Amino acid sequence: MTQLSTEEIGKSLEELPGWNYVNDALVKECNFDTYMDGISFVNRLAEKAEEQNHHPDLEIGWCRVGVTFTSHDSGGVTERDIKMAKEAENLL
Repeated sequence: MTQLSTEEIGKSLEELPGWNYVNDALVKECNFDTYMDGISFVNRLAEKAEEQNHHPDLEIGWCRVGVTFTSHDSGGVTERDIKMAKEAENLL
């Protein structure tokens, strides 16, 4: 899949509140009321990632989950990353 331009990524980020473009990746820190709410989110996101065969890097902490999407094989952000970031937003 083709890597998106910075302009294309910026336009997509307008529809993704709280997401940022950092080091060739889409990144968001999600906050939750409880630790288990964060774990529940991770489990639901993992199911979506498996369905799409496109998996995020996740960092789990107390009441927060860091989510990073990038397409390593394309060297940056692609439409797949945008689609999965939107899936993550739908789960929040």
